[in-house]
Amino acid sequence: MRIEPSGTVKKDKDDLRRKYIAVREEMDEGEKAKRDAAICSAARGLVSFRYAEYVLLYAATESEIDVSQIAEYAWEQGKKVAFPRCDVDSHTMDYHIVGSLDDLSPDSYGIREPSADLPVFRQDEMKGSAVCFVPGLVYDRAGYRLGYGKGFYDRYLSAFSGCKIGVVYSDFILPTVPRGRYDVTVDILLTEKGVRALK
Repeated sequence: MRIEPSGTVKKDKDDLRRKYIAVREEMDEGEKAKRDAAICSAARGLVSFRYAEYVLLYAATESEIDVSQIAEYAWEQGKKVAFPRCDVDSHTMDYHIVGSLDDLSPDSYGIREPSADLPVFRQDEMKGSAVCFVPGLVYDRAGYRLGYGKGFYDRYLSAFSGCKIGVVYSDFILPTVPRGRYDVTVDILLTEKGVRALK
């Protein structure tokens, strides 16, 4: 069972969340596309990505950083690519291996997900290293993230042993963000200005 953060931490997170959602939604489309492309290009140079057999990504919403170019490049390199499918009742998710972005369909919230019939990525059963690209509204310099407050990623990443890569714009990295007891850090921050290793 997940224990929710204290009232003060929750309020601080909610205030920060509202602020940066607004900032991101106001970003110029051309500038966003340029930044997203630079982030995807930088991902190619990551050693952890280069040697990974499995690449766990996310299907971006309109205002999130679009990492679809990373998926295309991974397929070109013969890697297996997986996207998350969420269970809103339990606030958990599994990654399903897909062969193309066409394998993703909008759920009831409009978020693109793989079909439940596609193979599930199970790290304990599959050989080969894995990397997970983790979206966030903002990150801090220690690798803690602020997401949408549902806890899907913190639950999943707590048991993930591969390299965790936070995807974020460089000016969305803060000195610190409010933290709850079960918040999980990433290993690397990937931005349009390059890569910042944290561990």
